[in-house]
Amino acid sequence: MFIPSDFPEPTLVPVNGVELEVFEAGRQNAGKPVVLCHGWPEHAFSWRHQMPALAAAGYHVIVPNQRGYGNSSRPAAVTDYDIEHLTGDLVALLDHYGYEDATFVGHDWGANVVWGLALLHPDRVNRLIALSVPYLERGERPWVEFLEALLGNDFYMVHFNRQPGVADAVFDENPARFLRNMFRKDEPPREPQPGMAMINLARAETPPGEPVMSDDELAVLITAFESSGFTGSVNWYRNLDRNWHLLADVDPVVRHPALMVYGERDTVAKSANLAEFVPEVEVVSLDCGHWIQQEKPEELNQVILKWLG
Repeated sequence: MFIPSDFPEPTLVPVNGVELEVFEAGRQNAGKPVVLCHGWPEHAFSWRHQMPALAAAGYHVIVPNQRGYGNSSRPAAVTDYDIEHLTGDLVALLDHYGYEDATFVGHDWGANVVWGLALLHPDRVNRLIALSVPYLERGERPWVEFLEALLGNDFYMVHFNRQPGVADAVFDENPARFLRNMFRKDEPPREPQPGMAMINLARAETPPGEPVMSDDELAVLITAFESSGFTGSVNWYRNLDRNWHLLADVDPVVRHPALMVYGERDTVAKSANLAEFVPEVEVVSLDCGHWIQQEKPEELNQVILKWLG
């Protein structure tokens, strides 16, 4: 049973024109950095089971709340959350600690940022691990337009862009209910409902499945989002098309050793052509849903440590 008070105290680190709230473990292992990058709507706290295991294995574990989250800066401009800013924060974090490069681990949106980092700043990454979200190929059409044609304008990533401010206001009405409903596992299959799924979820009285974490653990996220609101984190999605344009002239092949970890019951689709863009990738699947590092912490730790070793 994890006790939230066991989580390390943060420091505020100035990087790239903002401040990031950063949690660390294994400082005594300077020289072997691993940076863990959370997803949406998450928090550095989502890595609570990995931090001690990596520190015990000899790594200096650096876990930021990325911009828009927790007590990190929340710039007002939407474009301040594009892939150049998000990867720039991580580069500046390495500079702060005096590291040339590091191993980066990303879950969900954090995986997207880590893939982007490998493309935009390849010399700052020595290897990478992505959980849940595979490399996203830059196709012929900007991503929001592509998703709209494929999944309709109620798909949450499209809705966030086409109706800015609407969803975040709903999430802000009752962060505790939204997060309780979001962080579930072993969910029974459901018929698709009309409307925007995330808004429906935020308003649902009875959540499906089982809770991913204890009430005490969930309280850490609730407190963070009651303070920060959801707009900063949703702004990451509002840069999907901007990111598509920013990556236009970048070599699309990730040449680093990479580990891709899927949850077998995750709703995020697996990549059909991952090795085409990430030739040095190894793929592992665990029997879980989307919240891999919290649903299967021991199994994931073993997979990560074996691969890093």
